[in-house]
Amino acid sequence: MRIKEHKLKGIYFTDGKRKKFLTKNLVKGKSVYGEDLIRDGGAEYRLWDPQRSKLGAGLVKGVSQIGIYPGSIVLYLGASTGTTVSHVSDIVGPEGFVFALDFAPRTTRELVFLCEDRKNVMPILADASQPKTYLHLMSSVDCVFQDVAQRNQTEIFMKNCKTYLKKEGFGIYAVKSRSIDVARKPRQVFREVREELEKTLVVVDFKELDPLEKDHCVFVVKKK
Repeated sequence: MRIKEHKLKGIYFTDGKRKKFLTKNLVKGKSVYGEDLIRDGGAEYRLWDPQRSKLGAGLVKGVSQIGIYPGSIVLYLGASTGTTVSHVSDIVGPEGFVFALDFAPRTTRELVFLCEDRKNVMPILADASQPKTYLHLMSSVDCVFQDVAQRNQTEIFMKNCKTYLKKEGFGIYAVKSRSIDVARKPRQVFREVREELEKTLVVVDFKELDPLEKDHCVFVVKKK
């Protein structure tokens, strides 16, 4: 099994029968969530589990761009225990930085442990629906990523993009349709989300994540 560099910088893949995605491990010898570590050509890579990461699922589905590169500054909303955050940390590398925000004290404590090894990640305990409350901790960012399960998740995403995203920066929005409206079909919810996003942002890609993530999709947007 050979590891090749993906067209999206900072991401790698295997050239076997079934393509698998990886990131180059920023902290050699340590896995974050039990993922396999693979050595190749003197480097160490972490296997990216697409069933535990919306961004990983988006890659498997063929998302064309994500707007996260080596050196990027990222605001990650809904960081949880840091599974996907750790891969974003690998991608941006030592020259980049990740502001990892979550509302739950328990998961934020786990993020603190992650940050002991990963100096390019800062945990923030805050409510993503109130972006001005963490203004004193933030800078403007190249990318806003959101994975938040709330009814008003689209409003939260747009407010944070307005507050923190640089002009022509990218946003990645993982939509949980059942959190928005459990009674309606996911595709109907996705259409309405697109209409709302297009009021202020340019939608550059969209992928449904079934069967990896049921009733989920991911939008990639760019700030005008």
